[in-house]
Amino acid sequence: MKKGVTFYFMRHGETYLNKYNRMQGWSDTPLTPRGRRDVMRSGAGLGDVKFDAVYCSDLRRTFETAQIILKENQHADHLKVVAMPEFREIFFGSFEGLDASETWGNLNKFLGSANGEPNYDAHRSVIEELNGLKEMDPYHEAEDYMTFWLRVERGLIKLIREHRDSERNILIVSHGMTIRNMIHAVIPDFSIDRHLDNASISVVRYEDGFYHLDLYNGTDHFVDDFTPGDEQEPEVHKVTPADKVEEDVK
Repeated sequence: MKKGVTFYFMRHGETYLNKYNRMQGWSDTPLTPRGRRDVMRSGAGLGDVKFDAVYCSDLRRTFETAQIILKENQHADHLKVVAMPEFREIFFGSFEGLDASETWGNLNKFLGSANGEPNYDAHRSVIEELNGLKEMDPYHEAEDYMTFWLRVERGLIKLIREHRDSERNILIVSHGMTIRNMIHAVIPDFSIDRHLDNASISVVRYEDGFYHLDLYNGTDHFVDDFTPGDEQEPEVHKVTPADKVEEDVK
């Protein structure tokens, strides 16, 4: 019987910059009430999944998401969230905090799209996308593809060395573009056709030296939302700095 390890990549819940449709890479804002509720719904739907380890990026929004997920899980009493900067979102340089639709539209035009829409049918790659963003940045401080991929690959290698052939389930709470572009890099026939939803799950199994995509952008596991109104606050969970692991206040 073949042995491997299964990675559950979750995008963080909706943040205030997500809500305002702003570029959010290394900049960081807390989850909105809707974001916390959706994470709780996602976590409850995964409540029976026994995770053997939990990792997140070193940004607050992923740490907050991971803590909520553990509160909703039936097997998480012994788990601690480990922050890994390797799984941080792409750095957008001087575009951080700007209007997202306008910024991506300008990038698409910069890359040759007359109408400002991405042209993935023409085999445009995420390499071209990130390299173009760095070139378009007046300060040239946005992450290019190689910078992004080398740090993410470091994180993957660390986890493969730690968990390979263990038959473990590993939860990694990260970011939309990081997860999308990571999957694009490790799954040869994966084509980008949509962005990741907040609190969605993408499942990747590593076995015999190869990555296999079992699920992308999964949200069918969300439990029903019985909270009235988008701005209703759910149960408040304690949030600690993402570079520390502390016990929740009882």
